[in-house]
Amino acid sequence: MKGFDRKFADFPSYIIDITKEIWEDRGVGARMKDYYHPQVVVRTPAGISFGETGMTVATLATINEFPDRQLLAEDVIWSGDPDTGMLSSHRIYSTATHAGSGAFGPASSARIGSRAIADCYARDNMISDEWLIRDNGAVVRQIGQDPQAWTRALIEREGGPDRASRPLCPETDRDGPYLGRGNDNEWGARLADILTRMMQAEFSVIGGEYDRACHLEYAGGVTGHGRDAADRFWLPLRAAFPSAMFAIHHQIGREDTLMPPRAAVRWSLTGCHDGWGGFGEPSGADVHVMGATHAEFGPWGLRREYTLFDETAVWKQILLHQG
Repeated sequence: MKGFDRKFADFPSYIIDITKEIWEDRGVGARMKDYYHPQVVVRTPAGISFGETGMTVATLATINEFPDRQLLAEDVIWSGDPDTGMLSSHRIYSTATHAGSGAFGPASSARIGSRAIADCYARDNMISDEWLIRDNGAVVRQIGQDPQAWTRALIEREGGPDRASRPLCPETDRDGPYLGRGNDNEWGARLADILTRMMQAEFSVIGGEYDRACHLEYAGGVTGHGRDAADRFWLPLRAAFPSAMFAIHHQIGREDTLMPPRAAVRWSLTGCHDGWGGFGEPSGADVHVMGATHAEFGPWGLRREYTLFDETAVWKQILLHQG
C-alpha cells in the first residue's frame, strides 16, 4: 500500500474503512478533505460534479435525511497497483430510516434497504475519480411512491422541464485522471461477454451461462432466483431501447482467497427510447443508462449477480423529452 496510510491493511480495507469514517463515524469535514482530492470528479446517473466541497454538501444532506444510515460493504472488487493507482468497485447495502426531509421528499419514517455500487480511483491515499450508482428506484418504492410519478414531481420541484437539472449523458461527461479499463482477468472478460451477448438480444446466453439456482439482485430492489428472473430483468431493459448502443467502460476480474471467482463491469446503454419494454410506451427520448454489474461464478456458471442503474434518472430523461 505504497503512498497510503499504514493503518490500512490493503486496498479493500482502505475503501471500506474510509466509508465508515465519513458516513457512520461522522467524520465528514476532516475525513472528506483527507481522502478526496479537492478537484475530485464524481459522476452519478443524475449528473456530474467537481470538487470535494460539493461532495461534502451532498453527504451532509443525505445524512440529515437518513441519520441512522449504515453502509455495509458486501464486496470490493479492484484492480491496479499503488504506483499507477487502483480502481475499486465497492458494492454497498445500506440500511436507514427516512427520518429527515430532503431529496426524497418529506420524512416518511420508512425503513429503507438499498444498494449502491461506487467505482473509485485512488492513489496516494486520496480518491480523485468516482462513478456512483445508487438504486434510487428501490428507495422511492420503500417510501411508498412510484418512480415515474416521483420523478415527475422532482422535475416540478426543480422548476419544470426548462429549469430542471439534466441527468448525465455522453455530452456532459468529462474525463478525470483515471483512464484505465480494468484488467484482463478471465472472469471480467466472461461477465463482459455475457452482458454484451444479452445486449445483442442473444438471451439464450442466460440458459448457457447462468446457474439454474442463481441468486439475483436487481435495480428497483428486486430479488430473484433462477434463470427466468434474469430474463425478466434484462429483456425489458433491452426491449425499451432496442436501437441503443451498449458499451463496456470498465471490467475487472479477480480470484481471492476465501472468495469465489468474481467480476465487476461498468457499462452504459445510450440511444432512443423506441421500444415497448420496462419504461412503457416508446417516447422517442434520447436516453443514457449508466449501469454496473457484479457477479460471482461457481461450478455451474454465474451463481450470483448484482446489477444496478437508477430508474429515476431514466424516467427523468423520458419525462423531460415529453415536456
